[in-house]
Amino acid sequence: MEENRKPLVVLTGPTAVGKTELSIRLAERIGGEIVSADSMQVYRGMDIGSAKVTASQMRGIPHHLIDILEPDEEFHVVRFQERAKQCMDEIYARGNIPILAGGTGFYIQAVLYDIDFTATRSDPDYREELEKLACERGADYLHEMLREVDPESAEAIHANNVKRVIRALEFYRETGEKISGHNEAERQKKSPYCFAYFVLNDERSRLYENIDRRVDQMMEQGLLQEVARLKEKGCRRDMVSMQGLGYKEILEYLDGEITLDEAVRVLKRDTRHFAKRQLTWFRREKDVIWVEKGRFGYDSERILEYLLSVLREKGILWNDYTVQWGSAPK
Repeated sequence: MEENRKPLVVLTGPTAVGKTELSIRLAERIGGEIVSADSMQVYRGMDIGSAKVTASQMRGIPHHLIDILEPDEEFHVVRFQERAKQCMDEIYARGNIPILAGGTGFYIQAVLYDIDFTATRSDPDYREELEKLACERGADYLHEMLREVDPESAEAIHANNVKRVIRALEFYRETGEKISGHNEAERQKKSPYCFAYFVLNDERSRLYENIDRRVDQMMEQGLLQEVARLKEKGCRRDMVSMQGLGYKEILEYLDGEITLDEAVRVLKRDTRHFAKRQLTWFRREKDVIWVEKGRFGYDSERILEYLLSVLREKGILWNDYTVQWGSAPK
């Protein structure tokens, strides 16, 4: 293994492509533990809308960073990076391989390249000013402010992600530089891990069909009731947790702003748009290994064997359940 670096497997891709099942099957074969790179599955009580893996689906494979916060708590990339690295240290101590699995590309990038988020201090007064603008004029107004000074970041950050928009504006004000440029420079750093970065993908038409089907299943499973319970507990649309797909749309219905049919239609549309943005992000990343499901005839066993072959080529895995980083196989 290169320079005795610890092994790391990344398995990501657009929403509804089938990451969960594949990550579990891979973990079973390599003695892995899964670290969730999902910004919504950290929250307790937000199960259906986040498509959270169930205990029966886990099949005994340890999963980390799931159900660790209440919906009124704030979660962001810096907190994720800290918690993920702690989990990975524990996984290594057990002699296992961490599998970073999920669709939040920025979270994956933060861990994989150990991005430094301490380059600047925040300005509380300026942040308060921006938060006030967001309340008075809306998220889109703030997003346009960012577009004027850093169009690359505006393209990468959704307007509804007000906290990230504010951070990007803060960075520009503090340094006179674009945070997109800083992040790009951080991305060029050599990873501290010996890694394989898999992106599972499918034809757009099939992916969009899967998304529509998943939304219908979520409604059948009780997404409306789940969001209603969260609202009764005091969850509001301005919370980070409630910005997630499935929650903000259903809250609009519960607040009487749109019909339920319209909420479902918007949820399907916005999820398709989200999948498109995810793919745009992954195409910009270096060292990505694309795993096109159609190329394997949609045979899950062939896909799994391909992943294993890549791990062997990279020296991450020599035989199933045989992981010995830092020394040659005996």
